[in-house]
Amino acid sequence: MERLIEKKLKSWKSLTRRKPLLVRGARQVGKTYSIRKFGRELFGSFAEVDLERNRTWHKIFDIDLNPQRILTELEIVLGQKIIPGESLLFFDEIQSCPRAIMALRYFFEELPELHVVAAGSLLEFALDDIPFPVGRVQFLEMHPMNFVEYLWAIDKKMLADIICQKPGPVSELIHNTLLKELRNYFFIGGMPETVEVYLNTRSIYECFGVHKELCETFRQDFAKYAPHSNADCLDTVFFSTAKNVGKQIKYSQLSQDFSHPTIKKAFDLFCKARIVKKISSTVPGFPLEANASQRKFKAIMVDIGLWQYLSGIRFDVEFQKRNLLSIHNGAMAEQFVGQELMVSQQSELYYWARESKSSSAEVDFLIATDNAILPIEVKSGSSGRMRSLHMLLKQYPDCPYAIIFSCGLYSELSEQRLLFLPLYYAGNIQTKDYLARK
Repeated sequence: MERLIEKKLKSWKSLTRRKPLLVRGARQVGKTYSIRKFGRELFGSFAEVDLERNRTWHKIFDIDLNPQRILTELEIVLGQKIIPGESLLFFDEIQSCPRAIMALRYFFEELPELHVVAAGSLLEFALDDIPFPVGRVQFLEMHPMNFVEYLWAIDKKMLADIICQKPGPVSELIHNTLLKELRNYFFIGGMPETVEVYLNTRSIYECFGVHKELCETFRQDFAKYAPHSNADCLDTVFFSTAKNVGKQIKYSQLSQDFSHPTIKKAFDLFCKARIVKKISSTVPGFPLEANASQRKFKAIMVDIGLWQYLSGIRFDVEFQKRNLLSIHNGAMAEQFVGQELMVSQQSELYYWARESKSSSAEVDFLIATDNAILPIEVKSGSSGRMRSLHMLLKQYPDCPYAIIFSCGLYSELSEQRLLFLPLYYAGNIQTKDYLARK
């Protein structure tokens, strides 16, 4: 499967001042697959060190962190030569061996010509307990397959090309074709295993079993969080967060059986594990994080398919709805836009909310481009029904325009500073060419 990360890996390979690369992301998003493909296609040799499966190899890092000695011993256990400048050395599941993470610093300082990539899930938990090699490692975030990657996988490359270009008008036929594929993606999701099952069976129903299995895998990981949080609370918060996507959340909403600090700790751990993305409330201004609220927030899940299972929506009812914005009262569309922004932004996500006795208002997302803050709404209906968006644009005139994602065709209302984009463009609203056009 072709992935967006491949281009970034190639760029890293050619850097003059290259550092060891640490690829982060939730479990099962395709980190190992993509790095293996990268290593086998672009290097003379590929050396993979699975530190979770081969725990006896941890002893190699116990003596000292001398990279030349470590490399020599790895060559012996792997039975292959690792040649700086020609080989890719890959540490998989590196979080299981914290001293291997610490060793990355010395690979950079003493063997800079060797290409080293590491990947892992739950990395942040390992990093809490070791002196991290700050400034000696580069990071790359990996997510489930977004809509473009899904279209590549199902051999709809021409449709993918359309939504990779600058957003603009398309024919009604192409528009409806893209919406049809997007509906399928809504229910299949972007976890590689799920997409593979769909490719092999062409059955969306078969994908639901994979969603359940993956969610159970995440739940089994809860035991690894046990030193940090209450296992029962983690289970409750896992399902409750999914059921509150699209809503402003208070910790007390996520469980009635645990204290505020216990619930908060559970929620924060899911964020660290890359299973949940916290979306903080803020105001339109640079930088967005400067005025972010710690009390007001929303959340999205790592993947729309997993979210669907966890939220308990009824497939037989929701799949029949023609308007994608009406599925599960609009929560599915907001989850989709959120995770597409998560990939394109590669940063924190924010929204705007104003609460007052006379009038409360909320706008789904705020994003920062190179030169402007753009508010984003996920809505159906005319511009006249978007009271919150109009209120924000009036209160913050420095926002050049707002984007509304809907199931309608592309359109602009320049006098109202509104741009209407079809949902399928959610992952492609920040290209420099497009912003220059505005």
